Amino acid sequence: MSRPPLPPFTRETAIEKVRLAEDGWNSRDAAKVALAYTTDTHWRNRAEFCNSRDEAQAFLTRKWNRELEYRLIKELWAFTDNRIAVRYAYEYRDDSGQWFRAYGNENWEFAEDGLMRNRHASINEQPISEAERKFHWPLGRRPDGHPGLSAFGF
Repeated sequence: MSRPPLPPFTRETAIEKVRLAEDGWNSRDAAKVALAYTTDTHWRNRAEFCNSRDEAQAFLTRKWNRELEYRLIKELWAFTDNRIAVRYAYEYRDDSGQWFRAYGNENWEFAEDGLMRNRHASINEQPISEAERKFHWPLGRRPDGHPGLSAFGF
């Protein structure tokens, strides 16, 4: 199975890869998203580590069971050959109704087939009020033409 676009990346294909990843995560479908990673993928997400596609899928299932009304915007930061760096922000609420905005950076490394082999994420979050929310599109894919991350000044 291959997952285009494939490395080595150009600026255009790196931007496409980032948007496809954003779209996948905004689907909140852990089984579908996990297919973008190698079977032996290695993740560091904050202080949690995953060492397989199955562990990554379980992590995502837990994440999206906790992080309700999740909306994410990713932006290309840098790329080379088979690596991409992104920055992003996402908003969600917990089951008590408290809203949060998280800011993060990720470093990705891809196998030749375009599946992600390594994902290293550093994330900080802060509580926000509902009135401070910036991401209001209907759940799912961010609409074409919707402002990107830089437009919000994050």
